[in-house]
Amino acid sequence: MSSQLERTPTLTIFCKVVDNYGDIGICWRLARQLQHEHGVAVTLWVDDLASFRRICPDVAPEADLQVVQGVAVRRWRGQDGAYTPDQVDDIVIEFFGCDIPPGYIEAMAQREARPVWLNYEGLSAEEWVEGCHRLPSMHPRLKLTKHFFFPGFTSKTGGLLRERDLGRERAAFQSDPAQHRAFLRGLGLSESEIDAFKVSLFCYPFAPVAQLFEAWKNSAEPIACLVPEGVAAEAVQAFLGAPARAGASATTGALTLRVLPFVAQPDYDRLLWACDLNFVRGEDSWVRAQWAGRPFVWHIYFQEENLHHKKLRAFLDRYAPGLDSLQAFSLQWNGAGPAAACSQDWPTLWSDLKNELPTALERTLAWEARMWENGDLATNLLEFAGSLR
Repeated sequence: MSSQLERTPTLTIFCKVVDNYGDIGICWRLARQLQHEHGVAVTLWVDDLASFRRICPDVAPEADLQVVQGVAVRRWRGQDGAYTPDQVDDIVIEFFGCDIPPGYIEAMAQREARPVWLNYEGLSAEEWVEGCHRLPSMHPRLKLTKHFFFPGFTSKTGGLLRERDLGRERAAFQSDPAQHRAFLRGLGLSESEIDAFKVSLFCYPFAPVAQLFEAWKNSAEPIACLVPEGVAAEAVQAFLGAPARAGASATTGALTLRVLPFVAQPDYDRLLWACDLNFVRGEDSWVRAQWAGRPFVWHIYFQEENLHHKKLRAFLDRYAPGLDSLQAFSLQWNGAGPAAACSQDWPTLWSDLKNELPTALERTLAWEARMWENGDLATNLLEFAGSLR
């Protein structure tokens, strides 16, 4: 076996930040796991370091090159620039099909040992994903082949991102009430908020948040809604009657709304673990909710011609058969439910979902066990790259 195959590979990820935090959130989790658990030397090219810093305070937004938690982070300034073959790593990942600089691709083709070139695609539960996972695509001009790599929910996909010790860390946190309460106090919650039914709220601006707030105000039990600063800003400010800054809170009826500062990824995981129900969006927080051992509602990223509704239904068909209230609530939350006026009855939608949460919790734990069987994405990715090298 050649030394090229024996040594640990080097790897580069190109990330163009489109969804503010989801894109860089996934890339950062992947880069960190590859470096920490597999010893891979990772270079992460990012075009928006300011967004990156919000989920990783160690990042210096003004730096062109820095090492963050063992990962080399480079500012991606654009498509111009010349590169040499020795700047190209063994594995090159373009995230969500972002265009790698032409000069870098030329350098890839000039490298004596061609790199493994992967297009890391978005997560979807649609059936066609299995058929496209690992498919090759030859460059029209250069002697390079790109392969598509799809995360997913079956053994015929790349699986989901999951760190090796995540389950152990979550179990330790959730089984320790003192640690749980201390974490929430650190976020500014009062004792009454900690004792209330806790909901984390992370969604896109078009979610019907104001209607949900109205339903929660009339709840039969206290609800503490924890929302990151900048999320659902218009509805949050209207409820508070004041700017929606971190630390702001107000109570009306049964609902206490608290604005949290944006936290680093490990603390966001703890927030998901600490809440009774999580509203998540996009891909990164959606995946983390699936490892949190708590029921969740997904707000999917908008696509033209309502293509996102098809993706939402594909996931609900896999995840929530028999959970009629969760399905109805999720569809309405995403604007995909029936158009009839009665379908906008948010108090009823919420009441039905709340009553179904014990069953939804059982489904969450069973789903998690099934996803564990598919292996973790980082390991699956390296194994596939190794088969190509």
